[in-house]
Amino acid sequence: MSKSVRKVIIMGAAGRDFHDFNVYWRDNPNYEVVCFTATQIPDIDGRTYPPELSGPRYREGIPIFAEEQLPELIAKHDVDLCTLAYSDLPHETVMHKASLVMACGANFQLLGHHATMLKSNRPVIAITAVRTGCGKSQTSRAVVKILRDMGKKVAAIRHPMPYGDLRKQVCQRFAELADLDRYECTIEEREEYEPHIVAGNVIYAGVDYGKILAEAEKEAEIILWDGGNNDMPFYKPDLYITVVDPHRAGHEIRYYPGETNLRMADVVIVNKMDTAPAEGIETVLRNVAAVNPRATVIECNSPLTIDNAESIRGKRVLCIEDGPTVTHGEMPYGAAYVAARNHGAAELVDARPFAVGSIKATFEKYPHCKDVLPAMGYGEVQMRELEQTINATDCDLVLIGTPIDLGRMLKINKPAVRVRYELEERQPGQLAAAIRKVAG
Repeated sequence: MSKSVRKVIIMGAAGRDFHDFNVYWRDNPNYEVVCFTATQIPDIDGRTYPPELSGPRYREGIPIFAEEQLPELIAKHDVDLCTLAYSDLPHETVMHKASLVMACGANFQLLGHHATMLKSNRPVIAITAVRTGCGKSQTSRAVVKILRDMGKKVAAIRHPMPYGDLRKQVCQRFAELADLDRYECTIEEREEYEPHIVAGNVIYAGVDYGKILAEAEKEAEIILWDGGNNDMPFYKPDLYITVVDPHRAGHEIRYYPGETNLRMADVVIVNKMDTAPAEGIETVLRNVAAVNPRATVIECNSPLTIDNAESIRGKRVLCIEDGPTVTHGEMPYGAAYVAARNHGAAELVDARPFAVGSIKATFEKYPHCKDVLPAMGYGEVQMRELEQTINATDCDLVLIGTPIDLGRMLKINKPAVRVRYELEERQPGQLAAAIRKVAG
């Protein structure tokens, strides 16, 4: 490659970084991507973005290093530009990273949606959020149900979670539970795919979102973008829906790129209003009105359904919650915690003294997780460590607040009860009315 070519590092987390590379950097002759850096997700550094995906300009693929190595990588490769390509970061953290990059002599960049959104030949409805754990998945399920009731054929496309062999994950289609095993899905992937499958939906995911879109368009009249974290959509939406969480009031204008989603939204879902404090709801509504007064605001509850609620009363309960929500999403509790409190648990058991391996390390990294156990499962080793931690914890009952049946993945040695949650509009029909404008 020519010496005049500018050298680039893509700072990522095995998601948007690969998409940005595919659509913006891969075939751009003015730049050479020397490496990716990785953070946020365990054990994704040390891999290579394979040549089968990186293309003919990168015949040996592209190495992936830990983000902690960024200063030495900039110096070693005489890097001109570092581009940030992952999500759910406080605005202050983004600028700390920018300051580090610039102090090392490189430029810092964020790509906007014109550079990264692909255009579909089908109508696209995008579900995004201002933080991870706001309720995108339940909103996506509600939207798909509305579309199917309208007689539309829908394909959901999920934000990437390619934590395994990238060559096997270029374009994945999930239509039945057996597909989860066929693609060797982790707990984190199953939490997003399984509820769609159980509801009878088809969902796509993978690495190459151009190929994924082309496949989905073959069988669908409507494309639903089911976002991850608080990232922007990979496809240009005809209806842009953003979910906000009054349990974390103020976060809607303090996190990247969640605030971008809020400002671009056609519809803002204010979720969990049945359990959120009044002052949190007031703050969120005020901030939404200030930054996006044109958006339609839909107020929603997130009611819980519990398999056997009476079994909770008087028990010493271990609450297991969705991993990303209570770790980097910074929520100290989730659906299982709320169910335990509401149904008379005698005690919420602290799993920290019983944690092993990477689960112990997770508690050390996220000390706010005191009354809940994050359902971390980014690989087979971590899933077994989660299983060991659950089984070693001294409790009467395991309350599972993740979106999946953990019993399919783990052998739990004590009684377990699932907590489910769906989207409930306070004024029914508003979401359907917004959808009909683009899919009617």
